[in-house]
Amino acid sequence: MNENKIDFVKLEMHETHDVDDNHVNGMLTVIWRDWDKIIPNSPKMIYLSAVNLHERKGPHLHIKRNSYFVCVKGKVVFIIKDLEGKYHEIISSEDEPNLIQVPKNFPSAHVNISNEQSTILTLADIAWRPNDNEMKNIVFD
Repeated sequence: MNENKIDFVKLEMHETHDVDDNHVNGMLTVIWRDWDKIIPNSPKMIYLSAVNLHERKGPHLHIKRNSYFVCVKGKVVFIIKDLEGKYHEIISSEDEPNLIQVPKNFPSAHVNISNEQSTILTLADIAWRPNDNEMKNIVFD
């Protein structure tokens, strides 16, 4: 991913198998491996956030950090405004996990479009610190 543009990568999903009889017992989704070089700068902070049913987080922008989001439970749509004022909508869900890049200074929001609380895993290239004033709330046109 180029850290100066909106982008996403469909993540690898693999079935897992029981050690006794080899039946499928679940799945594994690869979110980040250092050797993939999907994320230009290694994550310095990883966290989970939840979005309640039919709720929205944002819009806001981060002025110092690049963020990478994947929905691990439920389904969300990310709405990202590029530097030319165009809006991009990218969906990520537990069934179709896309790792979505939101570069610094690109306003974004994410909206829960599932029938349950959705959970987002976030990787950031700069760790959050209390009172760093790195996030700015904005209003979409």
